[in-house]
Amino acid sequence: MRRVYAIVEGQTEELFLNDVLAPALTSRRVYPYPILLGGKGGHTSYARVQMDVLRQLKQDLSAYCTTMLDFYGLGGNFPGTPLPPNLSNLDKVTHIEQAVSADIITQAPGLRADVRFIPYLQLHEFEGLLFSDPPAFARGINQSNLAGQFQSIRNGFPTPEDINDSPTTAPSKRVLQLCRSYRKVLNGTQAAMTVGIEAMRRECRHFREWIERLEKLG
Repeated sequence: MRRVYAIVEGQTEELFLNDVLAPALTSRRVYPYPILLGGKGGHTSYARVQMDVLRQLKQDLSAYCTTMLDFYGLGGNFPGTPLPPNLSNLDKVTHIEQAVSADIITQAPGLRADVRFIPYLQLHEFEGLLFSDPPAFARGINQSNLAGQFQSIRNGFPTPEDINDSPTTAPSKRVLQLCRSYRKVLNGTQAAMTVGIEAMRRECRHFREWIERLEKLG
């Protein structure tokens, strides 16, 4: 049995860990426990992330720690920023994840952070995962009439993780433009359950690689 404390930035990710990801991992004897950033979620500054990760590594020496934080709107002062030019979306997040890992290892000597800490940034935000199956996404928010429009958005990018991150075209912003009643916590969680973890794994490489790392802990 492996305990994995997951630092998340909001209730949506907290519910996703509990209701969607946990059932997929417990069969591998891996048990994720979401922890709201700073105890209440919200703004993702690196100072808050670093404090929470180090706290978990110190409090439970037999457990692991990961993160589930949106790359979109990432707070300032993260290791690895500003980013080098001309990186792919995947390379952007892996660059920052590697820099964060190096910092935590430096800050936590003797705590085996090189093994026990698995940083993960979601490209570009939680809603990107929902575009893994646009018709299921539409059904999950009780808006089946939007399936075609959701599919058109998905078809415009190589993968759901490439749906971009400007203030008007990030995944959640695109959803809100089509469905003004969309509520991230309530509707997003239900949609994630409808889309399902297997579709997300199939369509989203970075997400899949994170899940595979967690599964191997068991």
